Amino acid sequence: MVNRDPLAAKLSSDTYLGFDFGNKKIGVSVGHADTGIASPLATLRSIQQVPDWQAIGKLIVEWQPVGLVVGISRQQDGSDNVITPRMRKFCRQLHGRYQLPVHQIDETLTTFAAKQMLYDDLHVSAAKLWAVQDQLAAQIILQSWFDR
Repeated sequence: MVNRDPLAAKLSSDTYLGFDFGNKKIGVSVGHADTGIASPLATLRSIQQVPDWQAIGKLIVEWQPVGLVVGISRQQDGSDNVITPRMRKFCRQLHGRYQLPVHQIDETLTTFAAKQMLYDDLHVSAAKLWAVQDQLAAQIILQSWFDR
């Protein structure tokens, strides 16, 4: 599911894309530094734990971001968890493929917060929750990066 506003991409040269990396899905958000506002954009499915680079490339071309922001998950004590090395590899691959700055930010509990907001507060169905929770988590990641 992709919500596109091509005009918005052309109006601003300070666009950033945010990523909530997961083995099965990657949530993507878009935001602009001048407004400091992030919005959910897309949920991309990974195939056998490999990111959909073609879909990511299309978003890069469409939105022309000046930088990328990736949430990095860690344990409560700050140490790496089982997926942290894969997230860092994703960051390196993003930078290598698109030659854009890749900023990392702690994303501990962003997916949980997104699920809680969607399910508890907005009463979104479980099927719809699965489709949009990652892009909302990506929005929280990018918004947190803008806010700091």
